[in-house]
Amino acid sequence: MTVKILEQPFDPWRMVGAHERRLRAGGHGALALFVGTMRDFNDGDAVETLWLEHYPGMTEHCLRRSIEKARAAHDTEDVLVAHRIGRIFPGDAIVAVAVWAAHRHDAWAVNRELVEELKSRAPFWKKEKLAGGERWVERNTPAVAAA
Repeated sequence: MTVKILEQPFDPWRMVGAHERRLRAGGHGALALFVGTMRDFNDGDAVETLWLEHYPGMTEHCLRRSIEKARAAHDTEDVLVAHRIGRIFPGDAIVAVAVWAAHRHDAWAVNRELVEELKSRAPFWKKEKLAGGERWVERNTPAVAAA
């Protein structure tokens, strides 16, 4: 299990590939990956930049606890969560959640649980810079029901 809080832009594809190369060959049959990037719009407004804050120490602890809880219910080989903080620009990767498991069902389930935890409970705060000023983003979007 790896949790990274990053102050600089990152390439999620490169990070996940490097992490996977450290895993035991043949130890998994599935990788579920979610990459979230910054949009240039929100709630009908154009967004120029995003400022993301977190609570150092608590954020990592919360993420590790969420990973442990999800892994206790599903058979996984490894999990990587990387999340940006600081100033972010449209198109920048904000978050990557990668889950390796023997089977896709477990990989998908843990990935979805972790993404929903990040969006709803992890101690991150967002401030958007708009053409006409700034605003803090209310607590994140609710989970969308699976199709």
